[in-house]
Amino acid sequence: MLLPIIVLLLCLLGGGAVLFRLMKSKAKSNITTDLAMQTAQEFVQIQDIHGNFLHTQDGWLMSYLRIFPISLDLLSTSEKKMLISKLTAELSSFNYPFKFLAVSRPVDISPLISELSALLTTADPKQKELLRQEMLEMNTLTLSGEVVERQFYLILWQRQTDGTERDLLDKTKRLAQHFEDGQVQTQLLKQQDIVQLCNLVNNPSYTHLETTEPENVIPFLAKLEV
Repeated sequence: MLLPIIVLLLCLLGGGAVLFRLMKSKAKSNITTDLAMQTAQEFVQIQDIHGNFLHTQDGWLMSYLRIFPISLDLLSTSEKKMLISKLTAELSSFNYPFKFLAVSRPVDISPLISELSALLTTADPKQKELLRQEMLEMNTLTLSGEVVERQFYLILWQRQTDGTERDLLDKTKRLAQHFEDGQVQTQLLKQQDIVQLCNLVNNPSYTHLETTEPENVIPFLAKLEV
């Protein structure tokens, strides 16, 4: 009597394990299908980018402030301490939350290669060889994507209601002024800058477009007459 009971229990356990795996695979397949059906706008949770703001699909409003880096290696120990004290005093009076973001972007070194090419015409044979080697190295770095620069941003956000844009813009400008008073250069991002930042975050291989025309980076839907 004991052996049939053991066999029955093993069959039940095996069947349960198979059923569990099938249900798990089906659920995973449904999730994959749902993700495949999402548009890029739905995936990144962006509703609109307009002016100085990014509107999210869940009702939040965000503004962005770019912080330009400074070289601490050029400062003496006393100058570093003065800078730290100044920034600490400035930011201590800002009582709103913000997020720090650091991203890398590819650097366009084509002007440097063009400058090296121009030097070839007036260089002696030894200099030409050195310049060719330098250009070859620059081209290798460009193709490998290893030439990047770090960019730093601060993000402020607020739940979107009436008057939110003006309030959030005032907060962002106040934060920018605190950094400016601390001798750190800043830039309030506009529509095109925010689009470029979103591309940098969601597409690491994105090449930064040095352009003032939003049509180059923002797709527009043409209105068709019927």
